[in-house]
Amino acid sequence: MSNVKELKDRIGAVRDTRQITNAMFLVASTKLRHAKEDLERTRPYFDALRREMFRLFRADSGLVNRYFYDEDGTLPDNGVSGILVITGDKGLAGAYNLNVLRKAEALTKENPGARLFVIGEYGRRWFQTRRIPIEPEFRYSAQIPNQDDSRDICTRLLELYQRSELDEILVVYTDMQSSVSSAVRVDRLLPLARSRLAAAERDPFSAAEIEYEYFPSQEAVLEAVMRSYLSGFIYSAVVDSLCAEQNARVTSMESANRNAEELIAALSLQLNRERQSAITQEITEISAGAQAQRRGRKEEA
Repeated sequence: MSNVKELKDRIGAVRDTRQITNAMFLVASTKLRHAKEDLERTRPYFDALRREMFRLFRADSGLVNRYFYDEDGTLPDNGVSGILVITGDKGLAGAYNLNVLRKAEALTKENPGARLFVIGEYGRRWFQTRRIPIEPEFRYSAQIPNQDDSRDICTRLLELYQRSELDEILVVYTDMQSSVSSAVRVDRLLPLARSRLAAAERDPFSAAEIEYEYFPSQEAVLEAVMRSYLSGFIYSAVVDSLCAEQNARVTSMESANRNAEELIAALSLQLNRERQSAITQEITEISAGAQAQRRGRKEEA
C-alpha cells in the first residue's frame, strides 16, 4: 500500500503543477494579445518617421552627418561598440532568453571592448553570473514597455555616441515572425548605412517629386527626427521582444500542460494496477486462509 500512497501523492503534485502552468498560460496569452496590439499601433508611427528621415536624405544626398556612414561601414581603429541587449525579466519561456544572450556573447567576442547595455533582469543576472561586465546603472524592465523609458535609453546612448565614447550602437532582440516562429536579430542603430537610405527611393510613398522647405535648417530637423526614430526603434524592439517572449511562454506552458496530462494518465494507470494487485493479493490471502481452515476442520473431524 505504500506504493499506492506514493503514487497518489505524486499525482496530486503533478495536478498542482498543472494548475500553476495553466494559470501562467492564461496570463501569458493575455499579455501576448496586448503586446501584439501595442506592436500594431507602433509600427505605423515608426514607418512614418523612417520615411520622413529618408525624405530628408533625398533632399540632399550629399548630406554629411555623424549619423551616417559610407558603404564599407568599417569602424575606426580602437572603435567601441555599444550593444543593447533586450531580454525578459523572468524565465520559463523556452529558449527565448538563451538565444538572445548567446548571440550577445558572440558579439562581445567579435568586438573586444564592447559595452553591454542590458534590458531585462534575466539578462543582467546571466552576465553577472559569468562575470561579463555590463553597465551597472542601466536598469530597465522589459515587462511594461513605455515611451518614457525608450526616450531615456535613446538619450543615454546618444550622449555616449555624441561624446565619441561609442562608435556604433547595435541592438540584439527577438523578432516574432509568426505565432510559431521567432528569430534573434542584430540591427545597427547608429551609424546608419547610406545604402539603406538610398533604397527609400523604391518606397511607394516617396514616388511623388515634392520639394520641402526645412526650418530652421535641414540639420536641425534631422537631429529631431533622428532622436524620435531611435527612441521609436527601441520601443518597437522592446515590444517585439515582449511579443516573442510571451509567445514562447505560451508555447512552453501549453507543452507543460500536455506533459502533465500525459504524466497523470500514466500515473493513474500505474495506480490502478497497484490497486488491482493489492486487491488480488488480499483475495488470495483470504482464500488461502479459508482453505487452511477447512482443511483443519476436516482433520479434526
